[in-house]
Amino acid sequence: MSPSDAPSTVALRPVVDADTDLLRRIYRDTRDDVAALPWADAQKDEFVDAQFRAQAADYAQRFAAAEHSIVLVDDRPVGRIWVDRRPDEIRLLDVALLAAHRNRGTGSELIGRLIAEAGRAGVPLRHSVFVDNADALRFYRRLGFVVIEDFGMYVLMELAPVTPEAPLSSAG
Repeated sequence: MSPSDAPSTVALRPVVDADTDLLRRIYRDTRDDVAALPWADAQKDEFVDAQFRAQAADYAQRFAAAEHSIVLVDDRPVGRIWVDRRPDEIRLLDVALLAAHRNRGTGSELIGRLIAEAGRAGVPLRHSVFVDNADALRFYRRLGFVVIEDFGMYVLMELAPVTPEAPLSSAG
């Protein structure tokens, strides 16, 4: 096995103040929808930056105890994940990977860890998904998530605790 064939190591580290530019870049990289807007690049940048700040402020207020982490692959920052753990649920608030690091198993690894954690805790794993993100909806459905609430632009999806008595569905 050559070094390039070696399995990647996925790790997390807490977000720190110095990560703001990295977090902004990750957020911007997930906003493919903005590219189609008939605006100047500067307007698009302002819009995305405003939405980035609004999301951070909203999550900080509504989910003050949430864990916000940088996703590292082989010690390189490639994304972020934001998770709120409560006695009755684990809520995946956001997971975002830079485009160059998508479809390589990193997201599946992260969600798999949360599924296992929720199973051990005996609580559901929940996540809100943008309804126009067909790839994300397909991904979560393949893992066994089901829509439990429709908010118009977003749906709240849930995966019941996966335990040895209730294994992860392979339907998809």
